[in-house]
Amino acid sequence: MNEPIHIISLGAGVQSSTMALMAAAGEITPMPTCAIFADTQDEPEGVYQWLIWLEKQLPFPVHRVTKGRLSDDVLKMNVTKDGRAYTRTNLPFYTLGKNGERGMVTMRGCTANFKLRPIIKKQREIGKIKRGQKTVGVISWIGISSDEIMRMKESRDPWAKNRWPLVELGMKRHDCLRWMESHGHPKPPRSACVFCPYHSDSEWANLRKNDAVAFERAVAFEREIASTKRQTENIKSTLWLHKSCVPLDTVDFSTEEERGQGNLFNNECEGMCGV
Repeated sequence: MNEPIHIISLGAGVQSSTMALMAAAGEITPMPTCAIFADTQDEPEGVYQWLIWLEKQLPFPVHRVTKGRLSDDVLKMNVTKDGRAYTRTNLPFYTLGKNGERGMVTMRGCTANFKLRPIIKKQREIGKIKRGQKTVGVISWIGISSDEIMRMKESRDPWAKNRWPLVELGMKRHDCLRWMESHGHPKPPRSACVFCPYHSDSEWANLRKNDAVAFERAVAFEREIASTKRQTENIKSTLWLHKSCVPLDTVDFSTEEERGQGNLFNNECEGMCGV
């Protein structure tokens, strides 16, 4: 029986980038067959520029896969057989009801549909996984660090086994940043869609200050969502990107860190999306 191949699920943020570069340096073995980056087509430009740099450092290929543009899918108007208009609520929007009640969309599909499924499809292709295969053919490296072990989950597919090299090494996110610096590598950008509602206040503030184009994309997207949802019947609440449930460009982003709440998820796809 052939040995399983090792494939990195590359979110292109701090953890997975460090993991890939450590593998390239021979500090994590065996050498992966490849890495797979699932592109929502809605990352900040800095992430794509980082990915171009990263690909040049690695001795194995990086396959870019995509299901299409996430924002287009969220805004796409659909019609049921009986004529009711609806859109897919793929994001974890904050909601504000007519009576002021606040909530959050919990049935988000962005991770499963635009990250995990494209990666799994490519893994099956590269690993030559047969239909109904029960033996492990792919070892999937996940960029979770030891300060995020609560997010570790086993693969649901019998042909795949998840591995967390950074957890094996006891490395936390700040250890990854130190490793990058000690090896002369630049600091990776945050990896997340520009309009991700999981951004903390500090990340929103950073986006507005340091990437005005990306911030304006998020502001415009929020306005488009409001306009589109007024034409649908599946969700009556108003949808927002920030927990305050006010327009994004009017929010005062006093940081969560200053309020002592901390930043639980590092505002990355690697933090929330599990890749």
